[in-house]
Amino acid sequence: MQLDHATIVTAELDTARRFFVDVVGLVEGARPPFSVDGYWLYANGRPVIHLIEATVPAEVGRAAPRIDHIAFRLESAAEWQALLARLHAADVEYQTAQVPPRWPQQAEVQAFVALAPGVVVEFVTALHHTHF
Repeated sequence: MQLDHATIVTAELDTARRFFVDVVGLVEGARPPFSVDGYWLYANGRPVIHLIEATVPAEVGRAAPRIDHIAFRLESAAEWQALLARLHAADVEYQTAQVPPRWPQQAEVQAFVALAPGVVVEFVTALHHTHF
């Protein structure tokens, strides 16, 4: 089994699209003609992020169903460094955390971006791919 896609419902549709395309490196692609605005964003030829315009306003004090975060794994030091460069160039703030090793898994590093209220994007790579 593998993750097919994640759907993010947001009132900040264009901001989210720009982040995932300009910073993350996904590609906007074909999307069925749904009755609500949105985008399908692709990685390696597959639509992995579905962005949908929020049509119902959020209610204060009421928790809404949400995805806590979406995580992207970067497999090389070059990918990690390129991502950090794009985050810096776009002036996107992020926080890092280290995941201790757990056999057989090596130590990893995570970078978290708060894209919008209730929407967090995580990027993770092996610790040896980073240069702090």
